[in-house]
Amino acid sequence: MRSASLQCTQSMEEFKLEDLKKLETIIENILTYNKEFPFDVQPVPSRKILAPGEEEDLDLDDDEDAGACASEAFASRAPGTLLPRLPSEPGITLLTVRIEKIGLKDAGQCIDPYITVSVKDVNGVDLNPVQETPVATRKEDNYIHFCVDVEIQRHVEKLPKGAAIFFEFKHYKPKKKFTSTKCYAFLEMDEIKPGPLVIELYKKPTDFKRKKLQLLTKKPLFLHLHQTLHKDS
Repeated sequence: MRSASLQCTQSMEEFKLEDLKKLETIIENILTYNKEFPFDVQPVPSRKILAPGEEEDLDLDDDEDAGACASEAFASRAPGTLLPRLPSEPGITLLTVRIEKIGLKDAGQCIDPYITVSVKDVNGVDLNPVQETPVATRKEDNYIHFCVDVEIQRHVEKLPKGAAIFFEFKHYKPKKKFTSTKCYAFLEMDEIKPGPLVIELYKKPTDFKRKKLQLLTKKPLFLHLHQTLHKDS
């Protein structure tokens, strides 16, 4: 504004040097926590999302973040990255997976919970764009409810032998200031059938090759899905 004011000979309003100098103090202190300006704007710690396995060096105790923070509202994260359904083609099947809910013993303590959905081949290589659900909107007893539809971005007939759909449950850990994978589940090709489905949860880190699997718990807690197949004749 100061530059434009100097260059414009027709300007009726001047932006004076004295006005510019008034901004100096504000700019110098803009990153400083000041409870008086103009209301309490306490800094929010930045969040780091780690790659699968990377968090293992930091995340030694999955339960130590339980406490007062768990009661916070948990809808501050971006609204997911879910993609629309692919265009239909004659004789080709599309799959919609509805994520109903996930059962966890400490469901009420998870902050900003969401699920990352990916499709991997037998070697763990991505076949589709990775999608993320919005943050879950409801917690009830031992369940976190998602109730979202995920459109798989590949025709069922074109999924290679040995492929699987992975569901990684993630949540924010305020003490360590990063988003951690708590557990995961996967859906194999022979399980693609219309209707409800309950699949087991496994301990992290996510093993996309499915070689070393370890159940998360012996309790009857699972990932609850519902599959819909779309096929044009």
